[in-house]
Amino acid sequence: MSERWKPSVTVAAIIERVIDGESRFLLVEEDTAEGLKLNNPAGHLEPGESPEEGVLREVLEETACHFTPSCVVGVYLSRFQRPATGEDVTYLRIAYGGSVGEPDPTLALDEGIVRTLWVTLDELRASRERHRSGLVLTCIEDYLVGKRHPLSLVTTDATLYTPEIKR
Repeated sequence: MSERWKPSVTVAAIIERVIDGESRFLLVEEDTAEGLKLNNPAGHLEPGESPEEGVLREVLEETACHFTPSCVVGVYLSRFQRPATGEDVTYLRIAYGGSVGEPDPTLALDEGIVRTLWVTLDELRASRERHRSGLVLTCIEDYLVGKRHPLSLVTTDATLYTPEIKR
């Protein structure tokens, strides 16, 4: 029997802010095996963590900002092959929309995160070759066309924290 296929589950935050009269989106610049890439604040879901808890943690780790989710933008399935290693990975991404406060100056950015930046949609579209994946722009474009689902769309069963014991 072949090994069971298991996509990597990730969470991402779509954060918009008007700065000097222009709409901008919070991104992180991160050091990857493929060089410096731009990404939404995002990362892998950890064991025993709900998707909402995961996005709160990832945004704090990568931006030093506390995130307040207001909606689920979408659920995305994508596939990526790393040129450097040939690794073939499928991702299931849950993207949340929301807002952040100012960065906490007592917190350091997560390892690999070089900096945070607020970019316009035009700047984002002009930098596609630097995106960590195609989902960086797709999630923001979905947000901009009004894709919003209630946070209750994603249910975390209590068994995540206290697993059922099957007898």
